[in-house]
Amino acid sequence: MLRGPPRIPPGPSARPRLAWAGASTIPFPSAAAMRTQTLGKSTLQSSRLSYGCMRISGTWDPAKLTPDMERKGVRAVLSAFEAGYTLFDHADIYGRGTCESIYGKALRESPELKRRGLVATKCGIRWAGDGGPQAPHRWDFSREHIVWSCEQSLQRLGLDCIDLYQLHRPDFLADPAEIAAAFAQLQRQGKVKFFGVSNFTPSLLSAVQSACPMPLVVNQVEIHLNRLAPFEDGTLDQCLERGVTPLSWSPLAGGLLGDGGQPAADHPHRERLLGLLKELDLQASAHGVSRSVMSLAWLLKHPSGIIPIVGSTDPGRIRDAVRADSLELGREVWYRLLIAARGQGLP
Repeated sequence: MLRGPPRIPPGPSARPRLAWAGASTIPFPSAAAMRTQTLGKSTLQSSRLSYGCMRISGTWDPAKLTPDMERKGVRAVLSAFEAGYTLFDHADIYGRGTCESIYGKALRESPELKRRGLVATKCGIRWAGDGGPQAPHRWDFSREHIVWSCEQSLQRLGLDCIDLYQLHRPDFLADPAEIAAAFAQLQRQGKVKFFGVSNFTPSLLSAVQSACPMPLVVNQVEIHLNRLAPFEDGTLDQCLERGVTPLSWSPLAGGLLGDGGQPAADHPHRERLLGLLKELDLQASAHGVSRSVMSLAWLLKHPSGIIPIVGSTDPGRIRDAVRADSLELGREVWYRLLIAARGQGLP
């Protein structure tokens, strides 16, 4: 069912700290209808959905970026902010830097976005040819690259400090002590408030955390009804244990779990996926929401406080997704969707 402002009991709780972002008299869905939660062991308060900025430039080739594409990107960002999103997800590689630059334009257009929005960005992925003609596509968590990448992101964003800085994909040569030194330098210089990781296994997160005096507050992983591994490989268990907030990238499985999504005719798991989509549509209809909203609400039910990252640039879809925060799924409905996703019952 759709709910109004949640009543949060006083006292300590293992669940993420949630707050209501405004009066319930404002029509739903709106910026006032989005709840907030604390990101890990930080002081950052984020909306329960994040807006993903990977597509706001509309291209991965900076030479093809046009003024009209930039305007559409700014419009998408401002539409998300007006709908209640306050956490904006970036990476230095998105659009090869153009997405961060477009967000910087949005900040200049909206002082309120600059005041209330949280900027999260990532580093560590290097393109082939970066550093020399023979350099391969690779991952780099060296202190030099982490610090340099952060400084470049700050310039593109037009900011003095990044709220949340993450390591993007696990570097096989990752040295926890070197990472900790880079983080300490950036924090000491006032360039980053808090740090996190992305696509990390529980063991690598533990190894890096063991060397870092500051908490790692998020782990951004692919998790949705067609990728259940984080429920079983210890990722979400560790988030619960350590108070790390999981961020869900591609929460609609690249559109498959969204409205109108269908598996390819030759997909090896087509029958299972058709069964999942049938159950999603059944539950969405019963609850009066879209399939996308049902898929997002399923993630929001987990006690670790998963924050789905919504990546559409369509203002209507951006606004519709907000309905997930006000949809309270019962345990029975949640498990019906899990079983459909598995394609078989539980043992």
